[in-house]
Amino acid sequence: MAMTLRLTPEQDRALTLLAEAQGSSKHEAAVRAIVSAATRLLNDAAVAELAREVIPGHSALESRIRRARG
Repeated sequence: MAMTLRLTPEQDRALTLLAEAQGSSKHEAAVRAIVSAATRLLNDAAVAELAREVIPGHSALESRIRRARG
């Protein structure tokens, strides 16, 4: 599926630097960044869910941490 990505000049520069660091195109760098972010988010969610199931009181602790973060 095609998609247009509109970036600020700063975001485009960051994507260019990312692509250069990876030795890839900006398209590939953007795709990798999306997949990486989704993987981290989903892994974090899976770990949090497991902790809620396994560690007594984890939900209360998690709630206090979230409130403290603001």
